Amino acid sequence: MDHLAAYLPQAPGLLPKWLLFVAVVALGNSVQAYLTLRFNKRIYCARPLDVTALSSRTFGTWTVLSAVLRVYAAYHIHDPVVYDLAIWSYAVAGVHFVSEWLVFGSAGLGAGLAGPLIVSSMSLAWMITQRGEY
Repeated sequence: MDHLAAYLPQAPGLLPKWLLFVAVVALGNSVQAYLTLRFNKRIYCARPLDVTALSSRTFGTWTVLSAVLRVYAAYHIHDPVVYDLAIWSYAVAGVHFVSEWLVFGSAGLGAGLAGPLIVSSMSLAWMITQRGEY
């Protein structure tokens, strides 16, 4: 087990490990977005016909970019530029999901949207409140 711990972010606290965990999950979500429309249709359940192969792959690519930013933040959490980029990745994700739900009406509040909303809002709040600690 100690062998695996060497690969985890070495900065103190749980935030760097959380950032890595969310990034790994995001990479898995990206693979799913490239392979099937099923999961994106759960998020955008109010207008599932708007979910196409192209939109799903675009979503997957956007999610990979977010994951890369969060991996960098996990391992370089003391770098204020990297930290701020990770904050922005959560802010942009949150605005996207809320706007698709409340403005554009393509997302429905349910299991598909709850996860991204919870992760983006909690991570954003956590990073903002801990900014001075790193």
